[in-house]
Amino acid sequence: VKAGSFAEYTVVPAKHAVPLPSVKPEFLTLMVSGATAYISLKELGELSEGKKVLVTAAAGGTGQFAVQLAKKAKCHVIGTCSSDEKGGFLKSIGCDRTINYKTENVESVLRKDYPEGVDVVYESVGGKMFDVALNSLATKGRLIVIGFITGYQNPTGLQPIKAELLPAKLLKKSASIRGFFLNHYLSEYKMALKHLLKMYERGDLVCEVDFGDMSPEGKFTGLESVFRAVDYMYMGKNIGKIVVELPHSVNSKL
Repeated sequence: VKAGSFAEYTVVPAKHAVPLPSVKPEFLTLMVSGATAYISLKELGELSEGKKVLVTAAAGGTGQFAVQLAKKAKCHVIGTCSSDEKGGFLKSIGCDRTINYKTENVESVLRKDYPEGVDVVYESVGGKMFDVALNSLATKGRLIVIGFITGYQNPTGLQPIKAELLPAKLLKKSASIRGFFLNHYLSEYKMALKHLLKMYERGDLVCEVDFGDMSPEGKFTGLESVFRAVDYMYMGKNIGKIVVELPHSVNSKL
């Protein structure tokens, strides 16, 4: 793993490299998304049997791992998504309750089905979803912020949240909010990746890859299709991690 993106090749110091058993697109899903879910839940989630875990954008690149890892910890997992197709995928990887936010009111569902709140939230949406997640925390609940995709491609930047009462809300529930940025946990990275690789090889982990076959112009192939892949992600169409295939260049100088 190295800083930089959208290139056919990059030079990485050997000490930063992790050996892989083979070359598979599925392994790309683990490098950032899988590691983020694994380390954040391990270090900050305090997961234990019976805990209720809410995963937002659950069918996305990193959400898919948060769902599976929380399920492996014997938690009750709730996942938000934007379509029935995504809901079906989430159920196939162990999600106990899916909420399609296009057809259901997330806050109402959580209030009705989980009146005592949720113990852990794995939050990557931001904006209004952050407010819903915060308000849905149980006593001693923990909200882990790993992103805020609603603000990534917005003319006005990050979506505002209703934070004025934040101290009171946290105090009332003895709750906490923790941010997680993978770069600050690189000491745990190799251990996490090796563990995830073993899980995948044992068949204990689904690494869903979306090549864009269902996008309007078809599969994402070549650097020139990267912009389509990014738009596809922001439209919320992907299930799992988006991967752009880079065919071997006949003009490569390497």
